[in-house]
Amino acid sequence: MFKNEYLTRVYTQVEKRNPGEPEFLQAVQEVLESLETYLEKHPEYEANGILERLVEPERMIQFRVSWVDDAGKVQVNRGYRVQFNSAIGPYKGGIRFHSSVNASIIKFLGFEQTFKNSLTGLPMGGGKGGSDFDPMGKSDGEIMRFCQSFMTELSKHIGQFTDVPAGDIGVGAREVGYMFGQYKRLRNEFTGVLTGKGLSYGGSLVRTEATGYGLCYFAQEILKNMCSDSFEGKKVLVSGTGNVGTFACEKATQLGATVVGISDISGCVYEPEGIDVELLKQVKMKERKLVKDYAALRPNATFDPDCRNLWKMPCDIALPCATQNELDGEDAKALIANGIKLLCEGANMPCTPQAVQAFQSAGIPFGPAKAANAGGVATSGLEMSQNSLRLSWSFAEVDEKLKGIMKGIFENAYKASEDCGVPGNLVVGANVAGFVKVADAMLAQGVAY
Repeated sequence: MFKNEYLTRVYTQVEKRNPGEPEFLQAVQEVLESLETYLEKHPEYEANGILERLVEPERMIQFRVSWVDDAGKVQVNRGYRVQFNSAIGPYKGGIRFHSSVNASIIKFLGFEQTFKNSLTGLPMGGGKGGSDFDPMGKSDGEIMRFCQSFMTELSKHIGQFTDVPAGDIGVGAREVGYMFGQYKRLRNEFTGVLTGKGLSYGGSLVRTEATGYGLCYFAQEILKNMCSDSFEGKKVLVSGTGNVGTFACEKATQLGATVVGISDISGCVYEPEGIDVELLKQVKMKERKLVKDYAALRPNATFDPDCRNLWKMPCDIALPCATQNELDGEDAKALIANGIKLLCEGANMPCTPQAVQAFQSAGIPFGPAKAANAGGVATSGLEMSQNSLRLSWSFAEVDEKLKGIMKGIFENAYKASEDCGVPGNLVVGANVAGFVKVADAMLAQGVAY
């Protein structure tokens, strides 16, 4: 697995301490593999135990969340917050409400978030949180009561200068609003402790669109600088139609592409003339329905109840925006056979290691999640700045800053890939560029940190 004895020793210890946590182990392995060449030139990191500290969360909080459903029955869920690394700023990372949430997923997300936040250039450390509560099928009252109970415990561990959560899968403006209201009630203070807030109480324009827009801005940089190309005339597939996927569809369309395939838990839709983005937003975001309901309104759309068949559709660009490990080696081979020119990850670690290897072996440019989907947390950082300044920037101002951040992430990742002798390998480049800033801050702050 590793040629470097130091990396082998660190990863063996991670395996020993985190049994039964495949997502976390997968994320750690990917980062450590990318660092191999760089670490050989910088023995100071081993001498100061940087990796041993970097793979161990500073704090992992698990708690019970009790709430009452509409029938008056007590329900119990499990809540988490991992405060992974605060070397460069307060912990920052989303909250995920989904039945799949467990310690492994939260730790993998927090670990990834540490490097992603570093890449943005903003002073934010890495954290993540969530619960195995599933908002699907719950009433607004049930969701409010759950969010209030969740925040009653979480409020003890977060703060504007300590830990600033945001939304993730299952947590949108509604859930953030309920949690913010409970935090304000408990702490009697109005601060920028959560991002993704409503515009009427401290939220930022572009925050809803940010991850999807940023994904396309990053893909645009790859196309321009590595392929001498653009989105113009390209056929695009997008998995997942939450905020990330829906606004990736919107921005890709604005940049001249045709989004021909989309998916969610109900299945996938193929529409060769192009997805109607405004209708998709109406169905998914306002009516909270599924892509099968969208397809029923479009006479030329074909619906398939197997969402995995999305990756069998011909395309030029694929943007997986659903969840971790959604695209495997076989899916990658199907996309390559159909002539794919670029893949950028919109979700967190949506491609399995086998899929990543397949794309790289075929010479397909690959945008890894910690770089490609950093637009969401970057704009969360901009929301934090606006809250601190008591200012509100225009949509155009925030969008322009987002473009600049995504351009900077690409440039830094590409330069790091060149420095490591693998120009264009943005997996290595993003991991090394993100690591160096965090590791150097840890060195400067001493072993006590």
